[in-house]
Amino acid sequence: MIEAPQFFPYLSAAENLYYYCIQRGIPDKACIPEALKQVELDYTGNKKFRQFSLGMKQRLGLALAVLAKPDFLILDEPINGLDPEGIAKVRKLLLFLSREKQTTILISSHILSELSQIATWYGFLHNGKLLKEESAEQVWQNCQNRLVLKVDDVPRAAAVLEQLGCRDFEVGENNTIELTEQQDNASTINQTLLKNGVLVKEMHSAGKDVETYFLELIGGSADV
Repeated sequence: MIEAPQFFPYLSAAENLYYYCIQRGIPDKACIPEALKQVELDYTGNKKFRQFSLGMKQRLGLALAVLAKPDFLILDEPINGLDPEGIAKVRKLLLFLSREKQTTILISSHILSELSQIATWYGFLHNGKLLKEESAEQVWQNCQNRLVLKVDDVPRAAAVLEQLGCRDFEVGENNTIELTEQQDNASTINQTLLKNGVLVKEMHSAGKDVETYFLELIGGSADV
């Protein structure tokens, strides 16, 4: 389905789908009311396409896409320009198709915050190149909350953390250390560092969303 699906403006939703059934050689016209019900447009009756809201037009495009009950569906920006209600309806439909109809769906979208609610696998593209492929679980792990410490002596702090059993941490800029484990033991970590002569100047939790993660992959910044 393309980003902005086009239909005959003076035809109803059902009439437009009937035309495409003929064009595509779909013999069973019973798929029309079924498709309209799936996208919650079965109430529109004789209302013409030109009178549809943007969300309704997008959902009619989805109805056309699922008309022949495909096993594989490719969607380009299916929620672009939609209001929160329209986005929620499209999300509900995509989850239904994936979980109940076992439809594999490939979505091209720049709205990463919304994809994080439905995607099971990510492919990050930049300048026409595939940078990385990861499961949703892997992306979540890379975005999970971290305990950020700013200390006066990074090498000594790293040694103390290893003695505490911390293995998953990274040294960042400006004397910072990020831990993705033992966040519940922040107080113990702080006290142990102080006892070993390490001054903890700052300590806070930090996480990132999928958009920030993508910007890091391409070498950008979330502040631009």
